[in-house]
Amino acid sequence: MSDATLIGPWIRRFLMEHVVAERNLARNTQASYRDALALLLPFVAVRAHKPVDRLAVEHIAPEMVRAFLLYLEQDRKCSVATRNQRLAAIHALARFIAGRSPEHISWCAEVRAIPFKKSSKPVMSYLDKTEMDALLETPTRSSAQGLRDYALLLFLYNTGARASEAAHATIADLSLEGSPSVKLVGKAGKIRHCPLWFSTCDVLARLVAGRQANETVFLNRLGQPITRFGINTMVRRYADKVGHRAPSLATKEVTAHTIRHTTAVHLLRAGVDINTIRAWLGHVSLNTTHIYAEIDLEMKAKALAHCEIPTAILPRAQWRNNPGVMAFLKAL
Repeated sequence: MSDATLIGPWIRRFLMEHVVAERNLARNTQASYRDALALLLPFVAVRAHKPVDRLAVEHIAPEMVRAFLLYLEQDRKCSVATRNQRLAAIHALARFIAGRSPEHISWCAEVRAIPFKKSSKPVMSYLDKTEMDALLETPTRSSAQGLRDYALLLFLYNTGARASEAAHATIADLSLEGSPSVKLVGKAGKIRHCPLWFSTCDVLARLVAGRQANETVFLNRLGQPITRFGINTMVRRYADKVGHRAPSLATKEVTAHTIRHTTAVHLLRAGVDINTIRAWLGHVSLNTTHIYAEIDLEMKAKALAHCEIPTAILPRAQWRNNPGVMAFLKAL
């Protein structure tokens, strides 16, 4: 069996050369591709009765991929979104191999013909102002750990940063004087600068006092850089504690990304234009940011309050001449 037939060398080139060197994909994407293949290969090896290092490209047959996707959903209880992420990694590998090995073009076409599964998107969750205030009041700021937790929660709310962006922010990225701001490195290495409130600056200044500029801003209990998983664990812990102050939080799943959504909705309610919010959050497309305008119930309620619903059904021709009805329909 030649090296061109074995899947192992192809995967090594795919992960080390293509994903990292050629495409320079984000770290999370690199990890996602790696994890998908780390699950796929043992699955195929067991069913093909072959050692992992002797698997051929043909062993990753379309019916084997379909069986793997079914295994993810039924045995591992993965969501449809996770299933589709794993399939995207397999599609990318097939495309990479076919582009460099013409004899595998037919195999690639069959694998890439496996479709993504449609799923309903969950309703985006965000916190009202009272809920966010209650969450910020929960940490005990008199202790070092409580100060770190409060600073991190305030930082997430102020900037709308992703958990990974907050985890990788360094002290050198902070500008706490003049017009305070922070440099955030988002997806695909895209850099943006977010303004900071003076209250956020005061807390961050206390947190980073006496430390080196190349250190990350937020550290864990062992003095090591906190991870995005650690940030989400911390957020969930305080969300569980704040239940008596804001009972409505008990019905919401609160994560670092929930706070990001909260920032966007609150900016929108404050009258900030949608394009500024797009730049604030680091979205590539305005279509992504428009989601917040669609989910904000308060803005829809205001639109409803400012229009008079007619007691009788109006003819369609009169709809277009009635500003109140049109405002109501647009709000929906």
